[in-house]
Amino acid sequence: MRLAGKTAIVTGAASGFGAGIALKFIAEGAKVVVADINADGANTTAKTLGENAIPCHVDVGDGASINALRDTALEAFGTINIVVNNAGVTHLPTPMEDVSEDDFDRVYRVNMKSIYYMAKALVPHMKAAKTGNFLNISSTAGLSPRPNLNWYNASKGWVNTATKTMAVELAPYGVRVNALNPVAGETPLLASFMGEDTPERRAAFLSTIPLGRFSTPEDMANAATYLCSDEASMITGVCMEVDGGRCI
Repeated sequence: MRLAGKTAIVTGAASGFGAGIALKFIAEGAKVVVADINADGANTTAKTLGENAIPCHVDVGDGASINALRDTALEAFGTINIVVNNAGVTHLPTPMEDVSEDDFDRVYRVNMKSIYYMAKALVPHMKAAKTGNFLNISSTAGLSPRPNLNWYNASKGWVNTATKTMAVELAPYGVRVNALNPVAGETPLLASFMGEDTPERRAAFLSTIPLGRFSTPEDMANAATYLCSDEASMITGVCMEVDGGRCI
């Protein structure tokens, strides 16, 4: 029960890494807002997690929607101790000059601007409480970029830098900020990263990971639980690689 008494918002929690993190947080004693743009998925996931989870429909790229998410969490739980910025998108593998402006804007809005909106909404609350945790879900793409995913790579490099700058600025207020950098996993984004999901593409992708497998929701959940628990009270500004050796 490493998160007993804590409350958390997890975005993109209807499936994939977010659902895995929400499940582990509940098991460790937290109360969780399951936030997702997929309202039906959020409802379904929250129901499976039990009475300590509530769903919330949110568009992380919209400031008003993030403010409504904050208000929902505060109304339900009274305080917010942990924010996991997990929601993310990519563009299909494409030469950088051929990525459409709409695709670029979508990556920027969901992967980057969402963290800005979440900070605006919740930093004042955490400063007042003199405690809190932000966990940003980044990617190995921000550390060891793959060709043809240029603007996605760049967005995750931004997440890594934002994590460190947030950590430095918020440390005097007792607020910690860290990031996880997974390699691709069995999530809805996998096919997008590979272009198409075929045995040949999977084999080629896995050949770049020394441990020979994808990141799983359980891998991410275990790392997230540690970084958001009091066990990691001296850890801030870390971009932890959960990647089977991909970035070595």
